[in-house]
Amino acid sequence: MARFDVTIAGELNLDLILYGLPETLPPEQEVLANNMMLTLGSSSAIVAHNLAALGSRVGFVSYIGGDAHGNIALERLAAGGVDVQQVIRNPKARTGLSVILQYPSSRTILTFPGTIFELTPEHLDMNYVGNSRHFHLSSFYLQRGLRPHVVKLCRQLKQQGLTISLDPNDDPEDQWRSDIKDVLPYVDIFLPNAREAKKITGTESIECALSQLASMVPTVVVKLAAEGAVARRGSERFASPALQAGIVDAVGAGDSFDAGFLHQFLNGGDLQSCLSAGNIAGALSTTRAGGTEAFRDEEYRNEFLRNHRNQKR
Repeated sequence: MARFDVTIAGELNLDLILYGLPETLPPEQEVLANNMMLTLGSSSAIVAHNLAALGSRVGFVSYIGGDAHGNIALERLAAGGVDVQQVIRNPKARTGLSVILQYPSSRTILTFPGTIFELTPEHLDMNYVGNSRHFHLSSFYLQRGLRPHVVKLCRQLKQQGLTISLDPNDDPEDQWRSDIKDVLPYVDIFLPNAREAKKITGTESIECALSQLASMVPTVVVKLAAEGAVARRGSERFASPALQAGIVDAVGAGDSFDAGFLHQFLNGGDLQSCLSAGNIAGALSTTRAGGTEAFRDEEYRNEFLRNHRNQKR
């Protein structure tokens, strides 16, 4: 039996979230936030943490600095049950950090990459990464050290019998280069949000984007925020509505959806139940600050999941 259910290679950093900001920040003026949260951030780490919280065995590979931010991020991930023995630390480097400005109706994300770009294939122990049932990659456009090698990596893991999922996340350069399409033939589950799906396909329609992507990937899942999620598997289309929950913020909700979906998938769930599990996990994430705080509280997490699973029956 494989050591892990899921292995993930990617970025590990913290999120500093500031709340209560006006819609427009005036220049040359001090603006006061009414609340803040310093929490585990980065798409890869949020998916890993929340998968482990749901009960999956997760191995994680990353490259971080030897600073205090790296210490906190690594401790949070390990405390969540993720195996972090393959996280490499460079004492001379600085770990990345995202500052999230939470406005009443939108947000701005400012990211200092730090070591995010430094993770390369040389840092991957393929015996470790491949000792798993499934491999997940997030933040394709941020993985500058891995990105030119992702096709080779996925090809090798497929040959070893792993299934593969990919969440592209945003492209900070807004270029959306076509190299991601070279990876898709090796991907079993593609997990963009609506904006990402349309940018990657160059369309303005979710249905057109779904159709294009479904011709390249066996299962395409598009996250629609407050509208839930839709999926295509060949010519079959599936949909699942979002849950109504008391929202604190939507930071990490898409990554939490990935965790819920993949956990259900790895436990043999059909596509409809995977969509539902993803929406439940995403909704849970929004009820506490950041992408992992709701999952860290075991009693709260289990009660939320139990109640909403019962409602879905």
